[in-house]
Amino acid sequence: MDFRSSEAVLSGPRPEDVLPDTAATAVKVLVVGGFGVGKTTLVGAVSEIRPLKTEETMTQAGIGVDDIAGIEGKTQTTVALDFGRISINSELILYLFGTPGQERFWFLWRGLFEGALGAVVLVDTARLEVSFDAMGLLEEQGVPFVVAVNAFPRSPVHEAADLRTALDLPEHVPIHFFDARRREDCRDVLIALMRYLHSLAATPEAS
Repeated sequence: MDFRSSEAVLSGPRPEDVLPDTAATAVKVLVVGGFGVGKTTLVGAVSEIRPLKTEETMTQAGIGVDDIAGIEGKTQTTVALDFGRISINSELILYLFGTPGQERFWFLWRGLFEGALGAVVLVDTARLEVSFDAMGLLEEQGVPFVVAVNAFPRSPVHEAADLRTALDLPEHVPIHFFDARRREDCRDVLIALMRYLHSLAATPEAS
């Protein structure tokens, strides 16, 4: 019998997966949005550890249940959550929790919302409506968020002011344009969220 795989498991975590000794604060950040807006892509692009994914192949059982209008080429979907980690600096660690987008999995969201410091809401300009419910649930739970507009090649380009009106966003909620495939872009979105949360802490009435 070949025991090499067992030895690899028993050898412990990879060095890059171990938290640094300097880590002092860990916070929970949600990555939410509608079906197929890029949540799994963002977590995978920015995570410094190998992300945990719960993607499954889409089957005919989802026909008539999941709305795939505009994303007909999508073949996999998250059925529980995505999990990743990123160090903002030597002391501050973000744990990223990506939520499933389909309505039939929304019962998982409330548990994920518990203890969250803030959230990133991903938006596809070709399908703005699929992220409305995510924003509504965050507002209901009192979780502050920023909006990140993912750059899909097929999607129309709109000015931030027009998107703010369409999404009915207050002026103080940041809108960030990015590409979920690019690590640097995803990092900048998370930094924008941290700055927004800091501003809310300094001026509580803005929340």
